[in-house]
Amino acid sequence: MSEALLAGLLLGLAAGVAPGPMLALTFSQSLRYGPRAGLRVAAAPLLTDLPIIAVTLLVLIGLAQTRTMLGVIALLGSAYVGFLAWETWRSSPAELETSGVESGSLRKAVLTNFLNPHPYLFWVAAGGPFVLGALRSSGVWAAVGFVGAFYLMLVGAKVVLALLVGRYRGLLRGRAYAYTLRALALSLAVLALVLMSDGLGLLGVRG
Repeated sequence: MSEALLAGLLLGLAAGVAPGPMLALTFSQSLRYGPRAGLRVAAAPLLTDLPIIAVTLLVLIGLAQTRTMLGVIALLGSAYVGFLAWETWRSSPAELETSGVESGSLRKAVLTNFLNPHPYLFWVAAGGPFVLGALRSSGVWAAVGFVGAFYLMLVGAKVVLALLVGRYRGLLRGRAYAYTLRALALSLAVLALVLMSDGLGLLGVRG
């Protein structure tokens, strides 16, 4: 499995299961209106993120004209993935309380995701550098594979969790979910180190 594909799967899974406004809204809709409502919310990133990705990549491609700039971008991505690892490690399932989340529709989910800073931060600081690295080392299909794997896991994880929580409401309080977050945090930390190593290599700090 290529590094880009593996990174996309891991980052997408981490984003899909980590507590946040979109996951809380997905659960809220599933619990109140049934699985179909939750599935519509889970699919919202497929509608909202394309312009974010396009603008981010245009900016980064314009900046990354030298190995030095690519190295700087990779190091920034490493720092952000490291932050994601720390944030995932300290996340608590208790953060996914859904009682205070207002009911809504796909339109509300799209608005929530547009106003959520995480997609913007992710594609500027982590997703963009991974796409550029895949383009540089393996070509267009590796970059497409990263994006496809990321959204497969991002949406797929939310879909699976929404279906499970609709049937097993105690899932959010279970140890398995907490252990999953810890394991993902450690995996993200390793990924941050890999990205750091790539960045240092591009800057000529290592061989």
